[in-house]
Amino acid sequence: MVQYEAFDQGVEVHGRTILHVVDDALARFSEEYRDRAREALLSHGIDDPAPDEWYPQQAWLNTFEDIAEDLEPHLLDRLGEQIPAVADWPTDIGSMADALQSIDDAYQRNHRGGDIGSYRFEQLDDRTGRVVCTTPYPCPFDRGLIRAVARRHAPVEAFVFVEERGDACRRDGSDTCTYTISW
Repeated sequence: MVQYEAFDQGVEVHGRTILHVVDDALARFSEEYRDRAREALLSHGIDDPAPDEWYPQQAWLNTFEDIAEDLEPHLLDRLGEQIPAVADWPTDIGSMADALQSIDDAYQRNHRGGDIGSYRFEQLDDRTGRVVCTTPYPCPFDRGLIRAVARRHAPVEAFVFVEERGDACRRDGSDTCTYTISW
């Protein structure tokens, strides 16, 4: 699979998630970004999303692709950083391992219907872990998301570092991207 291609055409994204990303996260940057995202949603068949409805993930991914092409290139990374603050997120987080595993928990809450993919966390040592992203979302978005979660839950004195590591990448047609996180 490559980025921006749903693994399964039956996968849906919760309307609340779409609204949080567009109206909360993108609006933090500018109203222009929010308006451009609304235009992209409309062009892919999502007109005025309702918070309790579900929408095709492929239309949402097409919107992400439009945003990446039309707006500043670093926006997807910065957008990923906003997700933990605006999405439906687990609250029972007691450790960095819990925090990084919560990415998959949140993803599962906000997607349904078929093979949606996953974020799998593995602890490597006391201050290092790995997240394997098997989703159709773009790599910069995932990197920003992982970094935000790690920063939010790292010890105060920690410097969080996220680096894409692995032999394969979704940009090159792989099913996964792997990120190493140090804190």
